[in-house]
Amino acid sequence: MMFEKDIQEFHSHGHKIKWNKKYDYKDPVRVDGPDGRKYSVGGEKLPSVTTILGKTRTKEKEENLARWRQKVGEKEADKIRDDAGARGTIMHRILEGYIKDENHMDMSDLGQEAGVMAQNLIDSGFKNSIDEVWGMEMMMYYPGLYAGACDIAGVYEGKEAIMDFKQSNKYKKREWIDDYFIQTAAYAVAHNYIYGSNINSGVILISVKNGTILKYVSSGKEFQGFMFEWLRRVDKYYSDRHQATGSIVV
Repeated sequence: MMFEKDIQEFHSHGHKIKWNKKYDYKDPVRVDGPDGRKYSVGGEKLPSVTTILGKTRTKEKEENLARWRQKVGEKEADKIRDDAGARGTIMHRILEGYIKDENHMDMSDLGQEAGVMAQNLIDSGFKNSIDEVWGMEMMMYYPGLYAGACDIAGVYEGKEAIMDFKQSNKYKKREWIDDYFIQTAAYAVAHNYIYGSNINSGVILISVKNGTILKYVSSGKEFQGFMFEWLRRVDKYYSDRHQATGSIVV
């Protein structure tokens, strides 16, 4: 049963966002190890969605990544990766503050850069588009198989959706981001299984350093295709581990 106290409206910079606590989400408990990130769920340590995606990348993508690292140099590649990760973390914190009508300031150089990128995303990707938020940075999991932290589950432009925020140094074409859609599909599969929902849409919002905002949406049959591809990747992940260890290992 839904009570009035479970539905709140936040007025962020004049934009009204409905916060609807219709599901009882769990906070993520991360465990990082030598074989990738895992999440602790009911006594199980489940591999993260990003770990599974990384372990099941195509040979072509692995080779492209290796060539890029060789081109820029290992030290510079690590710096680019680490800076992007830190900037992304700060940006997520600012975006969460916007949704919750809280203030999250970071006056470091990287923080100020992330702040500008977050504000661009708010202006061009959030306002008048996010209709309802059910939860932010909450754990999505499929018992015995996988888990992860979902940016937002809610309603985007009238459709129930999983929303994911990204930052990028350069423009990304839609055909380059299949793994982003597969990530949202993984969370949708888990959400539908655990909570009995019917999410069939994924939204990717990318803030580029040059100020460009990219908004990519997948729904319907295309998104179902990403769901099936995710399940194939999960099967490959466990099959590969079984072959490597001779036993089924989570």
